[in-house]
Amino acid sequence: MPLAERLADYAPAITSGLLTTAGLSAVAIAIGFVAAVGLYIARSRWPRAGATLVQVYVSFFRGTPLLVQLLMLFYLPAAFGLDLNPWLAAMTILGLNSAAFQSEILRSGFASIPAAQIEAARVFGLSQRQILWHIQMPQVLRLTLPSLTSESIDIIKGSAVISVLAIADLLRVGKQLVNADAKVNMRSPKCVHRWPWCFSNSTFGLTCG
Repeated sequence: MPLAERLADYAPAITSGLLTTAGLSAVAIAIGFVAAVGLYIARSRWPRAGATLVQVYVSFFRGTPLLVQLLMLFYLPAAFGLDLNPWLAAMTILGLNSAAFQSEILRSGFASIPAAQIEAARVFGLSQRQILWHIQMPQVLRLTLPSLTSESIDIIKGSAVISVLAIADLLRVGKQLVNADAKVNMRSPKCVHRWPWCFSNSTFGLTCG
């Protein structure tokens, strides 16, 4: 089959997988940012209990693999008779994982703002909410934009793990297309160069189509 015809046949599936990956990643990044701001507020308003709980949360999600977190959230409730929607599980874990990393990024941004600015804002009668959204957040976003962008890229790359939940993301669609297109007639003389590769991979349970 000519390359142009293959691309035309595969385009709808690839586009669907791409939109799934992009959509889940965008929602997860947004959830992570909102949760990260909430974690900062909890840490700043309740210095002892809040800081301890946030530290435990951040340590867990930053210290364990994303795949483990996803499988825990999806399969542990099933042990108690609760069936969780794969899309909900994927968005939740990606968002919570991103929140842990974004909270540390935002914390460094908030720490870099001079305390004199906060004191001056309080002198002028601004509330804590006004100080947060009108004084701190604009500066924090400007200072942490490169790091937040890097974290967003990491989430997009890490979203590949959702394929284990049978969600048709870009990775899963790509694998399906490769498997569908990998049916090679190994008896053909044109495929002699594939024999060593297939023989070496047969020990790992792979098939040669």
